[in-house]
Amino acid sequence: MKHGNLAFFIPHHGCPHQCSFCNQCTITGHLHAPSPQEVDQAVQQALCHSQERCLEIAFFGGSFTAVDPEYQDALLTVAQRYVQDGRVQGIRISTRPDAISTGILERLKKHGVTAIELGAQSMSDAVLSRNQRGHTAAQVQNAAQMIRAMGFSLGLQMMVGLDCDTPLQTFDTAQKLAELHPDTMRIYPTIVLRGTPLEQRFLAGEYQPMELSEAVELCACLLDVFEAHHIPVIRLGLHDSPQLHHDRLAGPWHPAFRELCDSHRFLLCVLDFFQNQNFAAGQYWIRVPAAWLSRAVGQKRANVAALAALGYQVRFVPDNRADCLVHTASWTWRGPCGILIEMGSVL
Repeated sequence: MKHGNLAFFIPHHGCPHQCSFCNQCTITGHLHAPSPQEVDQAVQQALCHSQERCLEIAFFGGSFTAVDPEYQDALLTVAQRYVQDGRVQGIRISTRPDAISTGILERLKKHGVTAIELGAQSMSDAVLSRNQRGHTAAQVQNAAQMIRAMGFSLGLQMMVGLDCDTPLQTFDTAQKLAELHPDTMRIYPTIVLRGTPLEQRFLAGEYQPMELSEAVELCACLLDVFEAHHIPVIRLGLHDSPQLHHDRLAGPWHPAFRELCDSHRFLLCVLDFFQNQNFAAGQYWIRVPAAWLSRAVGQKRANVAALAALGYQVRFVPDNRADCLVHTASWTWRGPCGILIEMGSVL
């Protein structure tokens, strides 16, 4: 059964700080905080049209546990009814590490919340301070441990390309977050948005965003880190929206950012295999699962071109055993996400 979030966004409500990069209305694509009645109506409609999905009600944006408690309770009371009657599998919320306490977690548990995501963003106190996050790396660790100890599913979120961050520090953040054993991860490249402090720094020449290629290479490495720890990355890159298109000034945004990262990982995997096996330049076919074919080929056939530049004329084919290919030898190995890759040389 497919799983999905029925997400409600609460822009800026409850946020005690203006983070350097943050414009919640742009990031979420929503300007309006929903009423309990609107949540109820939306859930009913979703259940009518998505009966095959295993739905989870999610309250994102705005540091949910820092909004007015009465508003929290009103929203959670509506959501909890659907959990209790079995039509929804759980309730997910996102919040700040410094908006977690034993009392808050007990109240969330009472209302049927099952998953909590923390906006960690970085595990460097210097980076957190520079970007006006208002919390420390220690608070991320403490909040994550409390969430897990009380039986919630833990999600963590991190960013790449923050002001004064470096690829080495970002990699260190990923390692430290993986050691907190989250059930899920989200990774967001830093985008310069209108109406943020980062916009002012960018226009003043004080901040230089990452190039798209840099962000892709770095995030591909981060995917490897979390995959090694068996932690699924359930989101990579900002959601597309008209508001984002309007307010984005600079930064590594792409509508298929995750696919770019997976494609880069696949290319590195193939190159590593070629080098380890000491393959000479020549013609080869590589068979991959059909779902991975576009990532294997690369956007605008980028991977095919990159391999050709190194002397490897490669034909990618979907994993269809009825497809007859003449080859002198074949090799099988595991690629990104554990996918099975088969390769042969062409006569």
